[in-house]
Parts: sequence; structure tokens; C-alpha cells
Amino acid sequence: MNIDRRSLILGASTFMALGATGVAESETSEAKNLPAERVQGIGGFFFRSQDPKSLAVWYQRNLGIVLTPTEYNQPVWQQSAGPTVLQPFSMNSKYIGPPQHSWMLNFRVANLDAMVAQLRASNIEVEIDPQVYPNGRFARLQDPEGNHIELWQPAIPKS
Repeated sequence: MNIDRRSLILGASTFMALGATGVAESETSEAKNLPAERVQGIGGFFFRSQDPKSLAVWYQRNLGIVLTPTEYNQPVWQQSAGPTVLQPFSMNSKYIGPPQHSWMLNFRVANLDAMVAQLRASNIEVEIDPQVYPNGRFARLQDPEGNHIELWQPAIPKS
């Protein structure tokens, strides 16, 4: 069964919109197979870089991700609560980028147009997906080392 990334994110955002009352855990076959203790979210993302210090500054300057503290009493970047999808792709998937790239970040944003304008003002090439999906809007860019980044503005759930 092949599921594309946007369909997967759609499912996660729909579940978030419906809330836990939409589906009881005991009703899903997947829930029966979950371990008692589960991870609560992503605590960090670590990857190799040709120039780690410069790349960290690029992420701070352009995407607002605070640099990793050098002392324990310094604040760390706090992400906003919301849906997160973890999805492996096949080794030959073109969605993540060229074969030598084994990961892609997807960042949730509140205002895709404002974020794109900010990035373009810094001469960063950003491609907005012209299609509006039921789960929101997307844009793609690359960091200075060619790593692919996807920006996602989730759709506002209809009440």
C-alpha cells in the first residue's frame, strides 16, 4: 500500500481536529499493538554538516530556530504543539530529494505567505505548491547545504 506524504499528514491533522473523542483507542486495531510506554515527541534532530556552526546560524536567522545552548541554564528552542508525522520513504523516493539525502524536515508554520516573503527577502529560493490540500498548504526550499525543507501551514479545522 502506497501512501503519499500529504495523505499521511492529512490523516494526522484530521485526527488532531477530531480529537481523542472522535475515535476511541480501543476501537482501532493499531492502538491494540502500541506499547504501554511511548515517546512523547521529537526531542532533537541531529544530522551531519559540512559547516555545522554556519548552518545552525542559517536556521536561526531564517527559520527562527534558536541555537542549541552551550550551558544548561540557557533556553532551548520550543516548538508549538501540533501534529507531527514520522514516515519512512523508500530508498528510491524522489520526494525527499536526491538519493544522497536521507532525510527532509517538515516545519509547521502559522503563516506560509509571511514565512515565504521573509525567506525570499533573504534571497532564499522557495517554491510554493500551488495546490491547497484539505490539510493545508506547502512550500519547499533547501538549506545552504542542499538539504530539502518543507514548510506546512496546517488547515484550520472547520467547527
